Amino acid sequence: MEPRIEMLSERKLVGISAQMSLAKDKTVELWSSFMPVRKLIKNKAGTYFYSMQVYDKSLSFSDFNPQTAFTKWAAIEVSNFDKIPDCLQAYTLQGGLYAVFTYKGRARDFAATWQYIFGQWLPASAYELDQREHFELLDEKYDPNDPESEEEVWIPIRKR
Repeated sequence: MEPRIEMLSERKLVGISAQMSLAKDKTVELWSSFMPVRKLIKNKAGTYFYSMQVYDKSLSFSDFNPQTAFTKWAAIEVSNFDKIPDCLQAYTLQGGLYAVFTYKGRARDFAATWQYIFGQWLPASAYELDQREHFELLDEKYDPNDPESEEEVWIPIRKR
């Protein structure tokens, strides 16, 4: 599984965020809260959903474990931050270099892909992890329980 390397420009996102860890995963609750209110967003700039993880900048991924806290977002891209509904938040996704992997399968089976990215691909590549947002792009047909669902996994990188 080889990624494509892509330079991403800054993006404006609107959504809902929650603090969580892998051990105390609140992803289902986060998306269940976001999906009904996404229709209130008037200035959408795309059709993809962003499932974004924001980690503490001081975190070394060698120290990452199931109890490591992070902020997770359920969001969509917007053209501007005008007229954001009170129940939603604005976030500016930094631009930068990303390794983009395509994952096909159920959300619960993603761990093997995660292990491959961080345990095999990244150490053997010409890149190292950058301290920026990690995210997945999901289309409207995405179903976390469908083994045929696809998502793009964006990992922030920089040259060694």
